[in-house]
Amino acid sequence: MFIHQVEYLEQIKQFKEEEQGEVDPRLDLEPDAREGTWLPPVLLLMASWSQPTTQDETVVAGSKVVLRCQVEDHEESSLQWSNPAQQTLYFGEKRALRDNRIQLEKSTPYELTISIDNVSLADEGEYTCSIFTMPVRTAKAIVTVLGIPRKPQISGYNEPLKEGQTAKLTCVSSGSKPAAKLQWQKGGKSLPGKTPELAEDSNGKTFTVTSHVEFDVTKEDNGVDVACTVHHPSLPNSVTSTTLKMEVFYVPVASIEPQPTYPREGDNLRLLCDGQGNPAPQAFAWRKEGIEAPLTVTQDNMLLIPSLNKSDSGTYICSATNVMGTSEARYNLAVNGTSTVFSDDSQDQRL
Repeated sequence: MFIHQVEYLEQIKQFKEEEQGEVDPRLDLEPDAREGTWLPPVLLLMASWSQPTTQDETVVAGSKVVLRCQVEDHEESSLQWSNPAQQTLYFGEKRALRDNRIQLEKSTPYELTISIDNVSLADEGEYTCSIFTMPVRTAKAIVTVLGIPRKPQISGYNEPLKEGQTAKLTCVSSGSKPAAKLQWQKGGKSLPGKTPELAEDSNGKTFTVTSHVEFDVTKEDNGVDVACTVHHPSLPNSVTSTTLKMEVFYVPVASIEPQPTYPREGDNLRLLCDGQGNPAPQAFAWRKEGIEAPLTVTQDNMLLIPSLNKSDSGTYICSATNVMGTSEARYNLAVNGTSTVFSDDSQDQRL
C-alpha cells in the first residue's frame, strides 16, 4: 500500500517540476499527528480531486430519478452506486442488482450516472457513491419521494338544505407525502375551514388529511359550487379538486307583471303572477284586497281584467306557495275616467 502511495507522490512531484520548474517541499512525507501514522501529504492535496460528488434528488412517486456521481481524479479506480440497503446497483458499467427499473445512463472513469424508473416510496433513502481509492471515498445522495395525494372526497351533503340551515362538510384526501394542504372555496371565493386533521397511513410513510367547514346557507347559495382543492409539491402544474353543487330550498319570491305595462281605461289588463323559489311554487292564488272570495284566474297563473273601468280599482294580491312557505306580491290599480291608469308593484312579502 505504501509503495502505491509513493508512486502518487512521485507523479505529483513530477507534475510540479514540469509546471513550476521546482519541487514543492510540502510534498515530502510528513507524519499525520492525528493518527500517528505516516501519510503522504499529496493525498491531502488530491483529496478534492478524487472525492466523488453527488446531489440530493426529490422525485414524485411513479416518475424517474437520475443519480449522477462525478469525480475529477479517478485514480485508476471505478465508481460504484449502492442503495440505502447497501446493495450494489452498478460498479462502473456492470449491473449488480437485478432490477429492470434501474438503468445505466452514463459510465466513464469520471462519471457514473444511473436512473431508477417508476420510483416508489420504498425507494426513498440515502444512496452512496463510492470510489475505491486509498482511503475509499464516498458521497451521499438523499432521494426524497413525494407521495401523490388522492382525489379529495367531500361528505356531509346528501340532500338539499333549507335556507337558514348550517352546512357541515368534510373533505378527505389520503396518500400524500408530505401531508397535503386542503383549501375550500364557495362560488370561486375562499371559504375558511377549521384546523385540518392529520393521520399517518398504514404504510407509515404517507398521510391522510381531513378538513371541516361550516356555513349558514342562504337562497343565494342555491346552485353555487363548493370545491375542495388539494395543494401539494407533487402537483405543481395541476389541480386536483372535487366540486359539489349546492341545492337550497327557500320560500318563493312572488312578483306581478302587468300587460300592458301602462294600461288605460277600456283596455284588457293581464296580470301575470310569478314566483322564483326552490322548489318551484306548486300553487298560485289571486285575490283583491277587501274581497274574501278568490279571483278566477286563467292558465299560466294569469288574472284577466277585461275592459278596465273605475270599479276595477283596488289592490290585487298574488300569492306563490311551495313546501317552504308562501309569499305575496301586490299591485295597486287606480282607474280615473279616461285618464291613464296609475299602478305600482309593492315589495314581496313572506307569510
